[in-house]
Amino acid sequence: MIKLIVPLSLCLCLLFFFCYGFSNLQNSPDVQAQNANNAWDEYKKERREMVDQHIRARGIQDGAVLKAMEKVPRHKFVPANRTHLAYRDHPLPIGQNQTISQPFIVAYMTETADISKKDKVLEIGIGSGYQAAILGELAKEVYTIEIIPELAEGASKILNELGYKNIFVKTGNGYLGLPEQAPFDAIVVTAAPDEIPQALVDQLAVNGKMVIPVGDTNQEMVVIKKTKKGVTEKRTMQVRFVPMTGKPSQ
Repeated sequence: MIKLIVPLSLCLCLLFFFCYGFSNLQNSPDVQAQNANNAWDEYKKERREMVDQHIRARGIQDGAVLKAMEKVPRHKFVPANRTHLAYRDHPLPIGQNQTISQPFIVAYMTETADISKKDKVLEIGIGSGYQAAILGELAKEVYTIEIIPELAEGASKILNELGYKNIFVKTGNGYLGLPEQAPFDAIVVTAAPDEIPQALVDQLAVNGKMVIPVGDTNQEMVVIKKTKKGVTEKRTMQVRFVPMTGKPSQ
């Protein structure tokens, strides 16, 4: 019988390199991304049920929208103590007196905006970042403005962690829009002004759509379309959004 004698120093070196290498592997971007994907998968069933019961069943038919709603992890955009409520069809508080919109409304506004992969989209009020993520799944570029710096920073961090490279967050007054990036093929407004901001209408491209809740006590969803002949407005449903803050002149 031949005995293999391994020096103690070599054993220690092998143990060190194994532990160090395994630790680095666990901390590598690829492994971290895989861990994030596994966390998403924990809620895969809940997302599918949300889409089937609260979105598709209520009339949303656009396949790209349904796919985005089933993919984006809404639980990442709500406070940790409300993760268990993330896939129920109602809004949730996210701090700063703001809310994340109910899934059906997010899907409805996205489908109504009629977004394609070549479109440049403006979102007013990033809030949690969830609506922006859904838009980012459909559009070429999404520019989003948030007047509350803490929300803009938090949403931007989550979107970066999830790997979105086509969503650009700016802190500013949504009433003013983003004229340096106009025109936009679609504009989605996630807070309710008393009246439709003219600056946003001006920044809408020809054949573009804007979906915006309007009103104070009694709010209605308004769909605006700009054509070569002018602008049309259609009021579709009663809604309840947080008020849009800031002033048109600021």
